[in-house]
Amino acid sequence: MDFSFSKEEVLLQKSARDFLDKECKDIARESEETSEGYSKAIWARMAELGWMGIGFPDEYGGMGGSFLELVILLEEMGRVLLPGPFIQCPICSGLVILEYGSEAQKKELLPGLIEGRILIVPALETPVSYAGELSVSESLEIENGNFILSGTRIFVPFAHMANGFLVRTEGNDDQEMLLFVESKNPGIKVRVLDSIDSGRWCELVMDKVKVPAENIIGKDDAGEKAVKRIKNLGAISHAAFVLGMLEKVLDMTTRYAKERMQFERPIGSFQTISHQMAEMAIDIEQVKYLTYHAAWKISQHMSADMEISMAKARASDASRRVCLLGVKIHGGIGIIDEYDLQLYFRRAKANEFAFGDGGYHREIVAANFLRP
Repeated sequence: MDFSFSKEEVLLQKSARDFLDKECKDIARESEETSEGYSKAIWARMAELGWMGIGFPDEYGGMGGSFLELVILLEEMGRVLLPGPFIQCPICSGLVILEYGSEAQKKELLPGLIEGRILIVPALETPVSYAGELSVSESLEIENGNFILSGTRIFVPFAHMANGFLVRTEGNDDQEMLLFVESKNPGIKVRVLDSIDSGRWCELVMDKVKVPAENIIGKDDAGEKAVKRIKNLGAISHAAFVLGMLEKVLDMTTRYAKERMQFERPIGSFQTISHQMAEMAIDIEQVKYLTYHAAWKISQHMSADMEISMAKARASDASRRVCLLGVKIHGGIGIIDEYDLQLYFRRAKANEFAFGDGGYHREIVAANFLRP
């Protein structure tokens, strides 16, 4: 089997790595000190490079291309811990609008999203108690042809910077719906939550927010499919980002194991250390194969639900193991603020749970095998 990239994909990978290594080397550390949580200047440069337009037809200002090319980009972004809503905006929101939105919605929203002028992020998760029921009030009413929405969504990425949200809710028939909600609505309040990583995870509170009926994403009861599509795209995208992170962690650890001397020899020459690094490499190779296999199937417009969950389950588990081994091999230096490894360790913990952790996705994989 030939797993090599095409000439175009190799060129994309090289150009992305050159740009990110040159322009974004310390961006994760720098962005932690800003209120935005990412660089608006770099975001604009990414739009100029056409990255936001990959996967979109030229009639909306896109560049064409496949989902596999987006995964190549995400892997390179993970290597430098690029902060920002790239997964949530052009991928999870943009591609879902392209697939399930009306023509009017596509023409109104996609050009600005592709040009980097507007941010749209998904708002799917509701607060629940330990017993599993909703812990806050939730309502959706119809008034003069408009939806009146009240409720709370948590862990909404970069909600404080977004121009709009794709909000998951339920209609009167308990069918899942996806609504485009503009952030300028006076009934919306956003609060940035404390987080272990440098991301900006927010709480979105909606109090009698008026949403026009034409803002439904996915007509004819397609809301559930649209929500599932967001979750799948988010899961495989985070797997690709984690892959790049883990490759960088292994690079840093390999370099340190070769340079750090103990008992007049590099610590990498000791069997315990070398075997731990071998386990890191094996984990990363598994994530790489599963991620690119799922991405290839998506690019070929094939069903890939199980493959996506396999990739995310392995990426979530590997992110914890690889980063922890990296810290152990580095010793105390691995967790000090001045050294970059702690940035990767913290981001890995947040990404482990984004769009489902390993346990969640193993349930999906098991259900595929146990289906009657």
